[in-house]
Amino acid sequence: MEYIIIPIILLLILVIVGFTMRRKHTAIIEQLENEKLQIQNNPINEEISKVKSLNMNGETEEMFERWRNSWDEVIDVHMTKIDSLLFDAEDQVNRLRFKKATLIEREIEDYIVKCEQDKNKILDELNELIGSEEKNRIEIEQLKEYYRSARKTLLAHQHSFGVALPALEQRLEVFVQKFEEFDSLTKEGNYLQAREIVINLNNESQETFNFINDVPTLLTELQVKLPGAIQELRSGQREMEEQSYYLRHLELTEALDKLEEEFGTLKGELAQLNIAVVKPRVVEINEEIDNFYDLLEKEVIAKNYVDQNCERLFSSIANVISSTRIVSDEASFVQQSYHLNEKDAEIPKVALKRLEVLQRRYELLSMRVADEKSAYSSLQEELTEISEELERIHEEQERLSNTMKNLRIDENKARAKVEELKKMLQETDRILNKANMPGIPKEMDARLDEAAEHIYVVIQSLQEVPLNMGVVHSNLAATELCIEEVHIKAREMIENVMLIERIIQYGNRHRATNPKLNARLKEAEEAFLQCRYTKALEDAGTAVEDMEPGALKRIQALVAEEMFSR
Repeated sequence: MEYIIIPIILLLILVIVGFTMRRKHTAIIEQLENEKLQIQNNPINEEISKVKSLNMNGETEEMFERWRNSWDEVIDVHMTKIDSLLFDAEDQVNRLRFKKATLIEREIEDYIVKCEQDKNKILDELNELIGSEEKNRIEIEQLKEYYRSARKTLLAHQHSFGVALPALEQRLEVFVQKFEEFDSLTKEGNYLQAREIVINLNNESQETFNFINDVPTLLTELQVKLPGAIQELRSGQREMEEQSYYLRHLELTEALDKLEEEFGTLKGELAQLNIAVVKPRVVEINEEIDNFYDLLEKEVIAKNYVDQNCERLFSSIANVISSTRIVSDEASFVQQSYHLNEKDAEIPKVALKRLEVLQRRYELLSMRVADEKSAYSSLQEELTEISEELERIHEEQERLSNTMKNLRIDENKARAKVEELKKMLQETDRILNKANMPGIPKEMDARLDEAAEHIYVVIQSLQEVPLNMGVVHSNLAATELCIEEVHIKAREMIENVMLIERIIQYGNRHRATNPKLNARLKEAEEAFLQCRYTKALEDAGTAVEDMEPGALKRIQALVAEEMFSR
């Protein structure tokens, strides 16, 4: 039975596989058949027939014949070949030769792709031809209308175009020739070539339209506005020179002569319609002319400034020299009582030398103003520099004068501060002696002696002649820091003493019943009597805290409140 069943199973598998493969290839063949029918039933001939409404000459006729022959080849040759291959594929499938069927199916696909490409190419070219004819018809009318409008503008406003008129008329004549060529090509059925003419004319018309817009404006600039502006500049220059202005440094005459020469060159470029050269240069010339106006205006403003400030500056220099000498005398007097650093002491001497230089510069400036052979802008610049330097010198003298005035004030403040610090040190000593404690530790005594020494040093520095306030301030700062630190340490020590007393008082209630606590408190009391307050606080606090956790914090809070109320 096993020998019979196995062949039967294998046979069944082969039958199932064969049936499945046959169904698959049958479906592929049916799909290919449908694709072939879609191409075959496409109304390409009807589409091609639309061309007959155009002039069937030239390239239109040639393209019509080519499309028809191409489509005839698709229908008569390729479709026949595809039918034959489909029959062969079906035959191979029926014979279960699936490999050969696959090869034939691929060949059919290639033919179908080729036919589809031929169909699309015909339709694309057809649409391009028909579309070109329609676009040509619409756009050529627009171009003719533009030509008529442009021609009318040139005839009506010939004077506005001046030297550029012949070149513009020549450009418009090209339009006439192109129109004739377009009509000829259209009659001959060469719509695509006619389309190229329309595209070129569109570009040409846009450029010509820009020329017709730009030329009158540029011509007006070159013939009227710019020459008028130059004449105004020449007139302004002449008037200012008659009023004693020195303008040679501007080289205005030479620059204006060059511009007037350039106008002729630019008109020549305009006659050739080189707008790309003329237009930006006209903008640049306008900017140059505006700059010349600004330079002349700058000279007028500079003259007003010089006229208003030249004599005033003489008085200012004299005043600053006088005030500097006063400051110098004051510095000499102050140095008898106070020490001035080298930099401050030299300020009046250096300032007087700088003022001598400024005075010579001013005298030279006055001569240049009187000679009227210098540009007022350069005179203004020199005058401004002298004024700014004079202002800096004046400010330095003011600053030094204020510094010297403040020396006496600073001395009085320092003496008052010394008295205040002496009182603080005395207060610190008083609260230490008044406090209920066995004695003052040696460390604290040393701090008090150090603070007293600092006060002595400050007093000594205040008695020096001349008095050096820099040293005084330095010594005073160190003294203040030392005394404040001593005062803080003293209060901390008194607070610790009070805390030790309160802790021991609190622990006394339990000493009789707690031998260990009693021993530790005795150690704290012994340290306390030896003025070792930090050790006493540590021993007493640890003992009470071990006995009753949290007790130390409560005692500290009570002592802090008591110290605050003092």
